[in-house]
Amino acid sequence: MPVIPVLAWPDGAGGYRDVMVDSSPQITRLEDEYEGRSVVPPDPALAFIDFLLEDFADEWVTKAMYHYRWTYDPDIEKAGQLLPLDQNLQLSDDDHVSAHDFIIQRQISRRALVGSTDANTPILETSYRNVLNIMQAHLAKRDFFFGDRPGRTDFALYGQLKPMLWWDPTPAALAVEHAPRAVNWTERIDDLSWLPIVDDDGWTALDDLEETVGHLLTEAGQTYVPFMLANDEALRSGADEVVCEIRGDNYRQGPFKYQGKCLSWIRESYSALSADDRRRVDSVLHGTGCESLIAQSK
Repeated sequence: MPVIPVLAWPDGAGGYRDVMVDSSPQITRLEDEYEGRSVVPPDPALAFIDFLLEDFADEWVTKAMYHYRWTYDPDIEKAGQLLPLDQNLQLSDDDHVSAHDFIIQRQISRRALVGSTDANTPILETSYRNVLNIMQAHLAKRDFFFGDRPGRTDFALYGQLKPMLWWDPTPAALAVEHAPRAVNWTERIDDLSWLPIVDDDGWTALDDLEETVGHLLTEAGQTYVPFMLANDEALRSGADEVVCEIRGDNYRQGPFKYQGKCLSWIRESYSALSADDRRRVDSVLHGTGCESLIAQSK
């Protein structure tokens, strides 16, 4: 099955030497190879906080995105009707019906793989509403989470929220009611070619972060962190199920090797910081729950 996004690097002879499909390493490589309009803050401590929240969006908020599309009838039916036409607008009526049924059955059968189960529904949906509330409050003050320019976190949240806020009926209705600023924001951030960026200007100092960044870290600390730690433990022990407590409720799903890699990358990034930058990061994470993610790196 194709994986997106895909970036290919020209080899200078009309072909391509490298193809990458993972957005986080893609950002890192683009930052290393191209100058200007950086999405990574020059302050290593601030960049780490941004990296951590990017992973929260990529590995936790994505669960709500999959959950809403394949749980409720209006969302399921819309996806079943429209997604088959993405590849072939001239699909015959009979083939369209077959594709409609196939994609619905396949995607619903995979809900449990990402944690979208009836038992986990309250956890995922509460977290989605919390993210909406945080976005609504933050966007009343700033366009982006780490200053006047977008970082990793902004683009990662955009990637998960765009389907929910602009395409799938059930989460979109919730967003219009509770976070209209976020709905508008996901449309704006789709194309930021108009946004003036000058060198490294526009990043917020670590000590001046908006209170809402702390709220987002706390949301991550109460949901994403216990899941990531439990997933890591399941991978290490060979268990066939991830079990953790999230805000007093039991959360269960199968283990994911990729998310084990994500945790390793976060810990490696923290360990690579200077002692002073680690202390600065610790002061931001203290009390959010996210400090547990890097406890083994100290």
